[in-house]
Amino acid sequence: MINVVRTSLVNVGKAIRGEVPLSVELEQVYSSLYNNLVPAVWAKRAYPSLKPLASWVLDCLERLKFMQKWIDENAPPNFWISGFFFT
Repeated sequence: MINVVRTSLVNVGKAIRGEVPLSVELEQVYSSLYNNLVPAVWAKRAYPSLKPLASWVLDCLERLKFMQKWIDENAPPNFWISGFFFT
């Protein structure tokens, strides 16, 4: 998911600068970003969510921090259940 998000953002930036052609997929990503929606190409790889883009990004960052802490410090004594499932 992280690679898809990064690649699409880099490519949208290049398309805006005119370095690569603006494909239909990149146009959809750009349009979604402009309208504060999670791009479909991201949603296909990510967890289900009904949040707008700004809230989705904050939630995604919290989930990544939670998982990284788990990797760095082993399993926590309690779990953020909604970090794993769509409630």
